[in-house]
Amino acid sequence: MNIGTPSPTDFISDRKPLGSSKLPPPPTRTIAPGDKLPPARRTHTPSSDEESGAEEGGDDIRMLLPDASRASRRPPTLRTPKMHVPAYAAQVVVSGTRVLVATHHHLRCFDVTRQTDVPIWVGDTKEMGVRDAKVTALEFRAGSAGGVVWAGTKEGHLIELDMDSGEVTGTKFGAHAGVVTHIFRHRNAMVSVDETGKVLVFEPTTTSGSEVPSLTYTAPRVYRIAEKQEFVKLLGGLLWTSVRSDTNGSGSATVPIVRIYDVFTPGSIARTVSVLSNTPHHVGAVTSGTLLQSHPGFAYLGHEGGFISIWNLASGPECTDVVKVSSSDVLSLEGVGMRLWAGGRTGVICAYDVSSRPWVVTNAWNAHSGLPVMRIFVDPWSIEKEEKLRVVSVGRDEQMRFWDGLLGIDWIGNELLKREREFSSFRTINVLVVSWNVDAAKPEALTDDTANLTFLNDALTSVSPSPDIISFGFQELIDLESRKMAAKTVLLGGKKKGEEGKISEKVTSSYKRWHDRLVREVRALAEGYTVIHTESLVGLFTCMFVKNSERTALKDVAITTIKRGMGGRYGNKGGIVARFVIGDSSICFINCHLAAGQHHVRQRNADVTAMLEEKSVFPSSDAIQESLAYVGGGDGSMVLDHEIVFLNGDLNYRIDQRRDAVISSIQSGDFEALHTHDQLLKEMKHNRGFRLRSFHEGPLTFSPTYKYDRRSNEFDTSEKKRVPAWCDRVLWRSRDPERVKQLHYRRYEANVSDHRPVSAAFAMTVKSVRLDAWAKEKAVVEELWLGTLVELLADAREFYVEQALI
Repeated sequence: MNIGTPSPTDFISDRKPLGSSKLPPPPTRTIAPGDKLPPARRTHTPSSDEESGAEEGGDDIRMLLPDASRASRRPPTLRTPKMHVPAYAAQVVVSGTRVLVATHHHLRCFDVTRQTDVPIWVGDTKEMGVRDAKVTALEFRAGSAGGVVWAGTKEGHLIELDMDSGEVTGTKFGAHAGVVTHIFRHRNAMVSVDETGKVLVFEPTTTSGSEVPSLTYTAPRVYRIAEKQEFVKLLGGLLWTSVRSDTNGSGSATVPIVRIYDVFTPGSIARTVSVLSNTPHHVGAVTSGTLLQSHPGFAYLGHEGGFISIWNLASGPECTDVVKVSSSDVLSLEGVGMRLWAGGRTGVICAYDVSSRPWVVTNAWNAHSGLPVMRIFVDPWSIEKEEKLRVVSVGRDEQMRFWDGLLGIDWIGNELLKREREFSSFRTINVLVVSWNVDAAKPEALTDDTANLTFLNDALTSVSPSPDIISFGFQELIDLESRKMAAKTVLLGGKKKGEEGKISEKVTSSYKRWHDRLVREVRALAEGYTVIHTESLVGLFTCMFVKNSERTALKDVAITTIKRGMGGRYGNKGGIVARFVIGDSSICFINCHLAAGQHHVRQRNADVTAMLEEKSVFPSSDAIQESLAYVGGGDGSMVLDHEIVFLNGDLNYRIDQRRDAVISSIQSGDFEALHTHDQLLKEMKHNRGFRLRSFHEGPLTFSPTYKYDRRSNEFDTSEKKRVPAWCDRVLWRSRDPERVKQLHYRRYEANVSDHRPVSAAFAMTVKSVRLDAWAKEKAVVEELWLGTLVELLADAREFYVEQALI
């Protein structure tokens, strides 16, 4: 249930009709024999909190996103000095240890091995005989092994520079009539492009006696393309161009047009091609393009709107597919080894494994402090000069950063995980999770019926041996329809708890009553327990216990809340997130209440995504050397950094079937017939971007838990007659699926709420790392990496030779 301002439809329903109450009959349609029947109307079932709630419209864009739930967020950083690079005015080239940055008429050359931001030389175009010339393009000359640079200027000049000294070794003044926007190299040729569409192709001649073109003496061949191109890139020996105003299609399904030129064949004409016109989405302007070592014969273009288009080079080229990878623009794109790297507006660089469909995000890290990643490129000369595959990114934070393109730190980490048994010991502990939407019922209401009286004891004794960790996750502890009660909770809830998890006295008595009742029930067990967590959030309540014998094994204990109601400003929907480390295994518990409504699947999915992808949920932890307790390169600050995650609550996913059919299946015990219509199971199976897809759930062998008439076994007999559903769920996720075994998944018959409570018990394996054995094994793995590195670098070098870049 939600509280807040009534929806517009609520006001409309209260209005008196205007004018005459005698309305004309509704229009009718006569269907002749043989005519096509109109589509059947969809029966609208009122939502739990909005009688006139809007139905889902259109496809969920996240259905098209690659799965990022297991991506490593550890940055593959290479240690280099900080270098200031103005976001829009600067041009950058990198060759091995040398970096050249041009800003307007200033040039600075750095040596990254010096670990200092002091340049080894500084130049100025004024001193090069070109007054007031501003550099607008840079590229290494073909055949120079990254030792000679061509610079294009705003005035149309071309200048050749020596990287070591900054000395001018060649010029061609007035080569272009306008701004030189791009310079490319391919095999032993150079190509320069200006904004007017003039292309100069410099190729060595047989009479020159040189295998590379001379800027001063080689007469370039002129080629013409369309002017003012916003995207220009030389891919596979072809010049690809695009401009945002040049599109195909109409309305919301427009796609950009790409013009491809074979500039190395005199007299050739442009080939005009289009992104797939049958894509259901508006594919934005082309921003970037690349080739990928693992997929020869294909080109990839990045687009605004978060799309990447795939092009078969052998058939045209021709666009063969469009993949949605982000909810915001793809600003930069580069093929790096076996991965496709993409940079977006949020400063994150993602590496995609495109070997299978759907794509998988293997790495995603914040590269530029939350600001757009303007450019990503590979330095192919680093293979020989540095024995690494260096990737460079430039962002709006005006910083240039260097990355390990072979992701060596992840290779080592993954290999160590395979050898975990060599340096870890393991033991099993039992975990009990109890979830219940109490619908504002007080603990004193658990009377009159055996199922009510024994519910808590039945749940606590459902595990043998007794659970080591107990997590109670309740929802709607207060009446969310009561604005006074909810407002009181907003003002007084969320205060700091006292020592040993004692609940604040300022919190409404509903929380304290349940807290005291749970403590009393747990104390009645033979084993001794301690409260380690209590937290509340506008109806949500989490209370966690640990066996006294395990209390000293816990560390990094933390708990917090995430609001999802009213766009994240209000806590009537949201989650309570708790975590701790036991031994060297990190465990996270989420108790949540998602968006209500029969048809609000998209909102529920968004709630889940927001909680799992929330940044800095917890303070980062440096208590464990090299974050041995956490996974995916995380530091414990995000939910999915944890090795094991349990999620429970009123998830509100419904059954998409008629009420009478659902009740009939329940009465006959045919729960499997309902599984195919359960929204959560459907999302987990079919929605490749669903963030709970990496979670598991035990078989639903019990009746739906919602919605009942209070103190009865009858499903909702009110005017709304809601369809029964498994709203109350317990899911889990583990880095190693073998580490968590479900012992039971069941419901209870306490009937003081409109929901039935559920519990799930687990045997959870936790590890303890022997640091000396781990260090020894890590040294062995690092030695193996050096051998693998040689092979990967050889493959990468072969690729860049084939692409005529080195």
